[in-house]
Amino acid sequence: MEVGKRQNRKLIKIDAHGGHGGTFWDDGAFTGIREITLVYDHCIDSIRIEYDLNGKPVLAEKHGGAGGQLIAHVKLQYPDEFLTMVSGYLSPVVRGGTPVVRCLTFKSNKRSWGPYGVEQGTPFSFSMDGGAIVGFHGRSGWYLDSIGFRLAPLHNRGGLQDMFRQKLRSFGALASRTLGYNDVEEGNPVRTAKVSG
Repeated sequence: MEVGKRQNRKLIKIDAHGGHGGTFWDDGAFTGIREITLVYDHCIDSIRIEYDLNGKPVLAEKHGGAGGQLIAHVKLQYPDEFLTMVSGYLSPVVRGGTPVVRCLTFKSNKRSWGPYGVEQGTPFSFSMDGGAIVGFHGRSGWYLDSIGFRLAPLHNRGGLQDMFRQKLRSFGALASRTLGYNDVEEGNPVRTAKVSG
């Protein structure tokens, strides 16, 4: 499956997980992700993403500081492979400090990478069925303070919002049948009355 053309998609922006230190950044949305480079040690010091924009690589700015001793390269085989999950841990690096991203793990439709960093603090996880992560945003200073995502459907028919609406309709139809409704059209249940005679 391919993530589809950028201009034909409905995108959803997911709020960032983490602290409020550093400055805000937003890479925007692309057609996919080719590679993520992390520099880390006791936390995620910096992140840099190489995106795909309609078949061409786009290297975003590095977000974070100059520290960290370890480097990880998360290379996706775009367009056949796409990012579907990011999880990690949040906590201060120093006592009394604000939370930063301490650890990150990534998962695609084919494999997973990580964990990178220290699994310490408050865990978070974001996964997406029927969609792919196509952009990142967050806050950074000396470290990666927070991280958020932009999502896109895996195909051009409908969008993520349409998928959620369809799931709600299916749930509504099931609930209607369970509660004694006999006919459901366009998500509106029609109650049939029993006539005794």
